[in-house]
Amino acid sequence: MLNAECCAYNPPAMKKLLFLLLALTTFATAQRTVIHAAKLFDAKSGKTLSNQDIVIEGDKIVSVGPAAKAAPGDKVINLPNVLPGLIDVHTHITGDPKFGYEELSVSTPAEALTGAKNAKITIEAGFTTIRNLGAGAYTDIALRDAINNGDLPGPRIIASGPPLGITGGHCDNNLLPFEYHVKADGVADGIQGVQQKVREVIKYGADVIKICATGGVLSKGDDPKASQYSLEEMKAIVADAHRLGRKVAAHAHGGEGIIWASEAGVDSIEHGSYIDDAGIATLKKNGTYMVPTIYLNEWLLANMDKIGFPAIYRQKMIDVAAVSEKNMAHAMMSGVKTAFGTDAAVYPHGLNARQFVTYVHMGLTPAQAIQTATVNAADLLGWSNKVGTIEAGKWADIIATDADPTQDITTLQHVKFVMKGGVIFKNDYSK
Repeated sequence: MLNAECCAYNPPAMKKLLFLLLALTTFATAQRTVIHAAKLFDAKSGKTLSNQDIVIEGDKIVSVGPAAKAAPGDKVINLPNVLPGLIDVHTHITGDPKFGYEELSVSTPAEALTGAKNAKITIEAGFTTIRNLGAGAYTDIALRDAINNGDLPGPRIIASGPPLGITGGHCDNNLLPFEYHVKADGVADGIQGVQQKVREVIKYGADVIKICATGGVLSKGDDPKASQYSLEEMKAIVADAHRLGRKVAAHAHGGEGIIWASEAGVDSIEHGSYIDDAGIATLKKNGTYMVPTIYLNEWLLANMDKIGFPAIYRQKMIDVAAVSEKNMAHAMMSGVKTAFGTDAAVYPHGLNARQFVTYVHMGLTPAQAIQTATVNAADLLGWSNKVGTIEAGKWADIIATDADPTQDITTLQHVKFVMKGGVIFKNDYSK
């Protein structure tokens, strides 16, 4: 029924009516996108389906099923081998392979610009979602927000900001002498100190908390096998993070640190180089994910001399590489939950998919390797209702390759089509 407000000359009411009519008209005529997949990888089952149609409206998938005749006005895209957008749960998107004292030459503005460059490279490589675990001066937070605002092309980013670590530990800046009085942004010691730091990084935008439970390889003066945060400190970190709705990722190489971090309740162990049977049992008991960042060993060992890899890290790298693949493979084959993460920035961004080959060499089938970067990774992130599979109601994050990746896993190194949220970022099939 018309009322007096509508019929009288009332500019605000007329403006509302016109806006409503325009919105209804736009909705009625909005073009759907239909992706016809000759083959579609069902990430839940690990099986490949044939002749499937994916119907997309806006940024969401509305239906998936056997191919049917497209409706008038539908935009149809024919693709050979279709998968969900890939997920890398351990990146350093604002970094490049610069090690040791070379890192000191990187300013905050330079780091932010590097992140913008790497974001484009990463999404064009087929990774539509990443978890970034450590960046200086909250540059990953700024990059995440710029991508979300549509200012830059790039993947969805779950960002940590500065990682938490002990004074003098792997997540501190140990390169400068005492008189500079330098420490990294995330350094915190003691229960009160780590609680304050968790709250601080969340204040400045962190989606996830990254901690350094043990020493590392690319840090001066520490031992990858040695525990750094105490069990009590890690329990305090996890308690605050979980209460405030953030998951916790723990850099951990050494066996004791792996066990302590899992017992403290972290959501994932990053690396796991020296994991043993006790660590495997602990992770399985607690349901803790392991993120085996293994391809970086291969790349660094092959490129050490070319890039001038610092002598202060060289022997640690050689020692870790000698045992980590065997230990991580044992954990994976023993049933530890595994998600795909690469530590990209230790090697050049865009090569992330090379790690699938390494996972297959470690004992996974190609389908299982893909699942680590789809359903498993989505579960770790807490985003199973948003990404990881091609299903109705989820974001339209879709990639395509020439070959069937369950038969030739190397085809994921040459992704030809990338869609994120219904927007096409790459389509070599249209050329």
